Amino acid sequence: MHRRRRTALVLSAAILAAGPLLTACGNDAHPGAAAVVGGQRISVSHLESRVNEVRRAQRAAVPDEAQFQQVLASTSGLTRDTLHNMVLDQVLRRAARDHGVSVTRKEIQTMRTGLEQQAGGAKALETTWLQKYGIAPRRLDDNLRLQLEAQKLAQKLGTDTTQPAFWKALSTASDELRIDVNPRYGTWDAAKSSRVDAKTPWLREVSSGGTQPQAAFG
Repeated sequence: MHRRRRTALVLSAAILAAGPLLTACGNDAHPGAAAVVGGQRISVSHLESRVNEVRRAQRAAVPDEAQFQQVLASTSGLTRDTLHNMVLDQVLRRAARDHGVSVTRKEIQTMRTGLEQQAGGAKALETTWLQKYGIAPRRLDDNLRLQLEAQKLAQKLGTDTTQPAFWKALSTASDELRIDVNPRYGTWDAAKSSRVDAKTPWLREVSSGGTQPQAAFG
């Protein structure tokens, strides 16, 4: 269980990690897309829908308005982090497929059951994933699949998720998918399989409510 926990922490840390770098890479040729992965668009509306799921879950978990505002402040990068998670999901899936790795529904349920026991119940686990990783309850199984794919891929490579061999496999998958991120959300560093924030202070990320800016780039 501790190993699974470390895997989750490693991947979540990777999702949140970004360095300040301005690049010329962007997807102006794909209007309305937050990113293009393997020729498939992740639309801005789809991304916003995923962010809204998290915001609704956060609102339900924190009914007090003052506390909710604190949650918003502490998760001001949610839109960018959610996009990174969506892209990383496809990268991991590609890397896993390339190396003959698959995850079954039974494996996901076994992992979830163990984590629920550790957390103190299903609700407690959902709350933990929401608070720490910005994962809406309905997406928990999807995230656990991602965690298991990463763990099994690392095992197949004879390494773990903290080592260069694992991230090299993800880098290769990133190159194959030719990832292109809309500049308002940063860009994608294929070598590190991570979104890199763009220094564009005139662009502001809008919260799920669609009216109030929550964070500025730079």
